[in-house]
Amino acid sequence: MQKRKLIANNKKAKHDYFIEETYEAGIVLTGTEIKSIRLGRISLKESYAKIENGEVFIYQMNISPYEQGNRFNVDSTRTRKLLLHKSEIRKLIGYTTQKGLTLVPLNLYLDEHGRAKIELAVARGKKLYDKREDIAKRDAGRRMSQEMKKAMR
Repeated sequence: MQKRKLIANNKKAKHDYFIEETYEAGIVLTGTEIKSIRLGRISLKESYAKIENGEVFIYQMNISPYEQGNRFNVDSTRTRKLLLHKSEIRKLIGYTTQKGLTLVPLNLYLDEHGRAKIELAVARGKKLYDKREDIAKRDAGRRMSQEMKKAMR
């Protein structure tokens, strides 16, 4: 079993999208960026991925500058390249050309070798009524479990 240390997750993604399929991708980073990630100073909230010229890039992923990095720090929301196999990129191109599908990052973690990996999802946007339906199901489940606990006493 792989050891993974979860650094950041995108909680809003599962609320706003139906997840179709997930992929694991590496990220091209600078030295100060990986140090900042290891300290947990990263946000995936507004980030998204796009395919350009046969390469996958992630936009708006915020990695706070490393405090001891001085001149080696780079822009915190710069575009970063994702590392995927060519066959996976071809599949993603096929998915994203379909109407309504997009690439959304779900989690960022460190693998057993200390490399930063990102879990990228092919997702379809939810409508407002889908979100309300999910909230209603979650609330009903919560109420049922509370009633079961009361009945057990």
